[in-house]
Amino acid sequence: MALSAGTRLGPYEILAPLGAGGMGEVYRARDERLKRDVAVKVLPASFASDPERMRRFEQEAQAAGALNHPNILAIHDVGTVEGSPYLVSELLEGETLRERLVAGPLPARKAIDFAAQIARGLAAAHEKGIVHRDLKPENLFVTRDGRVKILDFGLASKRPLDAAGREQAAASDDPMARHGQTAIATEIAPAKLTEPGVVLGTMGYMSPEQVRGRAADVRSDIFAFGAILYEMLSGKRAFHGDSAADTMSAILSKDPPELSETNRNIPPGLERIVRHCLEKNPEERFHSAHDLAFDLQALSSETSASGRPAVAAAGSPGRRKVPLLWAGAALAIGLVLGGLAAAVFLRKPASEPPTFQRLSFRRGYVWTARFAPDGKTVVYGAAWEGQPVEIFTTSPQSPESRPLGIGSADVLSVSKTGELAVSLNRRFTTGWENTGTLASVPLSGGAPREILENVSEADWAPDGKTLAVVHEVGGKHRLEFPIGKVLYETPGWIRMARVSPKGDRIAFIDLPTRGDNTGSLAVVDLSGRKTSVFERGGTGIAWSPSGDEIWMNTGNAVRAIKLSGEHRVLARVPGGFPIQDVTPDGKVLATLSSIRREIEGLGPGETKPRSLSWLDWSFPTGLSPDGQLLLFEEQNRGDDSGYWVYSRKTDGSPAVRLGEGNTIGLSPDKRWAVAVVGPRSSRQLGLLPVGAGQSRQLPKDAIQYAPWGAWLPDGKRFVVAGVEPGHGVRLYIRDIEGGAARLVTPTEIGVSFTGISVSPDGSSVTTPMQDGTASIVSIADGKARPLPGLAPGESPIGWSEDGRFVFVSQPQGLPAKVFRLDIATGQRSLWKELSPSDPSGVFGVDPIRMTPDGKSFVYSYRRVITDLFVMDGAAR
Repeated sequence: MALSAGTRLGPYEILAPLGAGGMGEVYRARDERLKRDVAVKVLPASFASDPERMRRFEQEAQAAGALNHPNILAIHDVGTVEGSPYLVSELLEGETLRERLVAGPLPARKAIDFAAQIARGLAAAHEKGIVHRDLKPENLFVTRDGRVKILDFGLASKRPLDAAGREQAAASDDPMARHGQTAIATEIAPAKLTEPGVVLGTMGYMSPEQVRGRAADVRSDIFAFGAILYEMLSGKRAFHGDSAADTMSAILSKDPPELSETNRNIPPGLERIVRHCLEKNPEERFHSAHDLAFDLQALSSETSASGRPAVAAAGSPGRRKVPLLWAGAALAIGLVLGGLAAAVFLRKPASEPPTFQRLSFRRGYVWTARFAPDGKTVVYGAAWEGQPVEIFTTSPQSPESRPLGIGSADVLSVSKTGELAVSLNRRFTTGWENTGTLASVPLSGGAPREILENVSEADWAPDGKTLAVVHEVGGKHRLEFPIGKVLYETPGWIRMARVSPKGDRIAFIDLPTRGDNTGSLAVVDLSGRKTSVFERGGTGIAWSPSGDEIWMNTGNAVRAIKLSGEHRVLARVPGGFPIQDVTPDGKVLATLSSIRREIEGLGPGETKPRSLSWLDWSFPTGLSPDGQLLLFEEQNRGDDSGYWVYSRKTDGSPAVRLGEGNTIGLSPDKRWAVAVVGPRSSRQLGLLPVGAGQSRQLPKDAIQYAPWGAWLPDGKRFVVAGVEPGHGVRLYIRDIEGGAARLVTPTEIGVSFTGISVSPDGSSVTTPMQDGTASIVSIADGKARPLPGLAPGESPIGWSEDGRFVFVSQPQGLPAKVFRLDIATGQRSLWKELSPSDPSGVFGVDPIRMTPDGKSFVYSYRRVITDLFVMDGAAR
């Protein structure tokens, strides 16, 4: 049905038509609830009675709705009005790739960029078991900022895939194959959609197996991808005849002309990628879009900005130019490796410096890496190009990485018999704290066997049969060895538990504050006796080959530390170089990361978020009610007394350093920042003046306070998390004028940087609970009630101005979706989606601070780009 401007479809007001096709009309519409424009695709009412058309419409919504990736069109909502189903998606500004190609071929650099984005989007879909089956330039949209989006999953197949990405259902399950019809399409106008019951693809971009009416799998999408990449580079279709039959014949039996015939200087590696995608036999194509994206990303580092192969820099034969995208990472790597190569070995000053070999070449984050029993093969878990963490194998002899096919998992340890301890669905929870389900699986392959939930670390004992684990139980972290026997328990958390070569001790980083990463190196024996070995813990540990030292990265040095605390420097490094593992002959497996925490925010009256980052680890802890002032910490700076604390106006004015501490929040009148201050051994609550004034400390008591809390609206009191002897974490109220702490929550609560927020009238506070949910607690009497409508993993971030709603979000995944929950009914609605302008190496958005009116906000995210190295020579 044709809709005129002003027509309403549920909560959406139609503004203008955008286009029409065989499967419906598309309109620009306004969502007044979230104050944003959206695209609404409406299926004609006459089609709603057609089961096949409805199946495809519903399939498009389900397929696209199941995906959350920056290179796939985001689906917001579905509904029906007057018998016509509609689908609501993000509104894209730009043009289709077909429209972009009207002007001719793209520069090789731009084609590689677009192709890599498409491949990453396909990889995300394939990982969910979704095969597009109708990839073509009309279904690819290029936004004004150069982001490519995959559209139209109306022909997508969502069936179980085997390890090779093939549909497990037989071709006869396809309704077209059952009727003996060939899945073909005639050439149609770019805006026109394919006819249901006839078409399962578009001519010129279909794979040979689709032309033959066979089932399509991920390799069919890769064939279509190759045809599109060929067209981007040549300006001509790879397969095009005078008739449909001629085009079919070309797809089945002919190769497109060589790209070199276009008289363009195409990098040979790029032409090989195109040919590999267009193999007639699907077994000879790329078997995964992940591999395809990897090869394109690797190729991009060899291609200059002109799109031609990079030439040697003057005076540097053979050296290739580095693309701007990688310039920062390359500089960091060069600095670190330069420092490492020039390392001074105190034990043997005349010895050769260590050598370094890089093992990973993709853009993303390496979680954990371990040597296999042969001392050569490396098994590691990594999240590449924004995808979930996956386990790969590689070796210095052949550094191409291969996935093990386990799914979303990270490796924790490898036994001497080749058994892997893995973390299924490993994910960050608070800060760097993470969790997952412990499982075991042979390195040779097989399905994981689940062992224990809520495990963050695991390490095999020398016997290869028993495991030491870090297990969260009742809000506390327990070091168990073997599983079930508690050697050490802490209300803080534990990182990097490693069993000694003799199996008689376990080394770990002991962190007193949940989610933080500042702790000490400790060792516990089998009787549970814990010894602190080195006060300032590092970012990676492993036992030395002899077992009498622990090798650890500490700031700008790699140290060998004896159990007595005596230590020596193995190498000086200008940055972090976390040790992952050590072989019996002294080879070190380590990671080199470029890590930043950044802030973006929207100030009052502004329409676009701006960067509010200051140094390299900017963490927002408070936002004034008027949205004009941000309180944040630089958490890579500071000492035993806490982090550097800053305030900054959200208009982008320079930041002002206030002092040191671990801040809880900014007072409503913007005069004070409340913080946990003082040396770690004697921390207490204090106030840092934002303007003129003197810092002062509140009366000290027996409570050990944590930097989680919120101010009350009166600006004189605040709620804060703390631990009294004999109790876990609970909430207290403190008055800035002094007085004893008052207990708010009689029961122990959970841990969250963002779960504590106070209602506008000061009567209630949201708080995380130990079971992962959240409650609303009365400040007057401590009575708690569950926060209705909260989804698993979500945390409260603030209240609405009228106190009727609580805003919640989940830290994992992009874009971060913020929902508004009605605290009376539990009904939820999407308020906003937040994502950094550049999502590379970003896992999610956390924390989010917002004003009660919802007009201003700030959000933070970690960006981690990691490379894996083997260092040889440290044991000399």
